[in-house]
Amino acid sequence: MNSLMNNKRTSHWIVATLCEAAWAPLSIVVFYAIGLALHLFRTFPNIDIPTHFLGGVAITYFYRVAVKNSQSMLGNILLPIQILLAFTATGTTAVFWEFYENTFDFLFHTHMVLGLFDTLKDLFDGIMGALVLSLFYRKR
Repeated sequence: MNSLMNNKRTSHWIVATLCEAAWAPLSIVVFYAIGLALHLFRTFPNIDIPTHFLGGVAITYFYRVAVKNSQSMLGNILLPIQILLAFTATGTTAVFWEFYENTFDFLFHTHMVLGLFDTLKDLFDGIMGALVLSLFYRKR
């Protein structure tokens, strides 16, 4: 009975988080896909900067909502801990996104990654987006 209750809470947490916040990272992924399809990143290379920055903002928002919604299962989580969890999860997500870009380039001979500096700049831009949202977004 207890595991059934936990499954219901977990399902509610996932659905509530997706309904409230999935639009943010999905909008960045859609823009990214359109940009790749239309070769916008080749035509306007600097468009990569706001894409990674806004990606950091969007995924941090998603994680903040996920952490906030998890309190129904875990109990009260102090706001600084919520912010730290979302910020560090965003950094991890940025690293995995760069793994994706490098792997995609290797497998499909695309040119998303322009070298080590480009990867580091992308990570920096994403982390800066996460930092900006973390500093200014106060909603619990």
